[in-house]
Amino acid sequence: MLKEFKDFAMRGNVVDMAVGIVIGSAFGVIVKSLVDDILMPVIGYILGKRDFADLFITLKSGAVPGPYESLALAKEAGAVTINYGLFFNAITSFIIIAFALFVVIRVMNRLKKEEESPPQEPTTKECPYCFTEIPIKAMRCPHCTSEL
Repeated sequence: MLKEFKDFAMRGNVVDMAVGIVIGSAFGVIVKSLVDDILMPVIGYILGKRDFADLFITLKSGAVPGPYESLALAKEAGAVTINYGLFFNAITSFIIIAFALFVVIRVMNRLKKEEESPPQEPTTKECPYCFTEIPIKAMRCPHCTSEL
């Protein structure tokens, strides 16, 4: 059973997929940091010095009545909230990841197109009399014996 698992795990596709998942998760962490730590603070500053992570609507106050100045305080009080700022951050992360994947796939498609060999010259032709396929260098059709 261990040998079968080893054979399965060492297949090229499984290893490639595992590498892709690890790189993808690391890329996701980098993009999340880019959005949360660089883009959103700049956008928040431009739009009135707000942190998007603290944008929420209180549906029900918690043990300590609101209003709450931050999402952390609202959660600490046990308030029920709609966290639309965190949702906006998640959408921004998704858009960046989707764009990066689009660029990677586009580059891979271009490289694949460049690797394809140019069309080869034909090795056969069609007899104009009997319409059978014959070698391109043939001087006479082997089927109808017509001179070409």
